[in-house]
Amino acid sequence: MPIKSAQTLVQEAYSEIKTINANQALKLFKENKCNLIDIRDVRELEKEGRVENSVHIPRGMLEFWIDPNSQYFKEGKLDFKKEMVLFCAAGARSALAAKSLQDMGFEKVSHIEGGFSSIKQSDFKIV
Repeated sequence: MPIKSAQTLVQEAYSEIKTINANQALKLFKENKCNLIDIRDVRELEKEGRVENSVHIPRGMLEFWIDPNSQYFKEGKLDFKKEMVLFCAAGARSALAAKSLQDMGFEKVSHIEGGFSSIKQSDFKIV
């Protein structure tokens, strides 16, 4: 059986997850209805900046930090009653990450179309 390409995995994820735009995310964020989770690498944050009051969870640690049964669980980092809104630089990694959280059983999960690139064009405060 041939392996699936990364692009195929991303396309499959897009078909199974909720995608919102930066303005929809900003509305949820301002209404305190979501955890805004930046999954970019720390070097990307240092180079590009970050969204004020977002939560940084590196993509490689997401499932471990968000799983209460994991030894790496970060207690109190997220409000599990709110929607998990993920973003990366352009949207591919966050699509895969959102699908992974859905696969874990999280129901209120979405990702931001266009990632940080589209966030920079919106009214989010970048610091």
